[in-house]
Amino acid sequence: MTTATGPGRELSIMLVAGEASGDLHGAALCRALRERAPDARLFGMGGARMAAAGMEVLEDVTASAIVGGTEAAAGVLPLYRSFRRLRARLEGPERPRALVLIDFPEFNLRLARVARRHGVPVVYFIPPQVWAWRGWRVHAMRRLLSLVLAVFPFELPFYQRARVPVAYVGHPLVDALADAPTREAARARLGLAPDALVVGLLPGSRRGEVARALPVMRDALARIAARKPGIEAVLALAPTIELGACETHPPSPPSDTTPPAVAVDAGPAVRVVRDAAHDVMRAADLVIATSGTVTLEAALLGAPMVVCYRVSRLSAVMIRSLIRVPWMCLVNIILGRAVVPELFQEDATGERVAAEALRLLDDAGARETQRAAFRELAGGLGDPGVGARAADLILQTCFGARPETRLAGARP
Repeated sequence: MTTATGPGRELSIMLVAGEASGDLHGAALCRALRERAPDARLFGMGGARMAAAGMEVLEDVTASAIVGGTEAAAGVLPLYRSFRRLRARLEGPERPRALVLIDFPEFNLRLARVARRHGVPVVYFIPPQVWAWRGWRVHAMRRLLSLVLAVFPFELPFYQRARVPVAYVGHPLVDALADAPTREAARARLGLAPDALVVGLLPGSRRGEVARALPVMRDALARIAARKPGIEAVLALAPTIELGACETHPPSPPSDTTPPAVAVDAGPAVRVVRDAAHDVMRAADLVIATSGTVTLEAALLGAPMVVCYRVSRLSAVMIRSLIRVPWMCLVNIILGRAVVPELFQEDATGERVAAEALRLLDDAGARETQRAAFRELAGGLGDPGVGARAADLILQTCFGARPETRLAGARP
């Protein structure tokens, strides 16, 4: 689909992402929109990736993204400031032709109310997981949204039953991982020997979750190393996290080819790499990850994993009271069974994480069972071209068309 705005007919679209994963997928969407409507003005909230893809970034909160509950208290003021500035754009005389929301539901659903009041159509890409928790939000979505772009196939009938306009486009990770390296290439880029036993650490993209998860991961790594001498460890640092959050000593000056090793409190030295999460996932024999989109990425790249997650006590109580499924890990939720060991809150100890990790490292059959489930998962996330399908539907909405609530060309 090629869209022209026509002389004197400016096309402006506000896009809003609040976390590192949203910035990644928002960037792909911006590129697809630019290909179809080169003269369109894209602006809103996002991070460095969306800026590089041609969006005018008015607000960037990706580096200070927060978890709900008590973790949210410290970040309320900057979020409120960003909300006010975006609200002013939606209320002003040059309001956008459409508002595109990307994940980040606590913030974005509030912004959708503003857009609705001022007649701006709202499209939600990567919608809230209302099928897993806080299901009452689907009623607000029915009132506020012009279209939901579903990323999982089971979301299509869910939203149809709730009478929310919906089209299934597939998961953007299908496109994002298309250029992921081979295991051999990833190890070469990371300076790892082909036969090394490698554990990858994925502590998250929010400062709070890194602060809680990393001590557990360090403890687990030390216990694993006691059983597996010579193990190599690589930590994938999210672009939203500063190096100081994961080191106890300054790193060695980086070489041209090999990431620096950073000493941790116990266990082997850890190579810390930035913007190389896919390399780490592909290179690792096992990853230890926090819960979230990163677990879906690791699964699609075939990385056996253990998931651990810690929040404040009050947040844990809130999560347990609101969640409607028996798992925290997105992989388990989508597959509907416990494929990945997940250790939450008081169960997330170094001893427990290490025990699960060693079980997988010692049992090739257990690793292959995970990988087989991951292949099953990959088969249900749609075909490549997710960004293009999403962009087409967004542009239809901009020009007043009512997109068909169907599969939008994606394989269910």
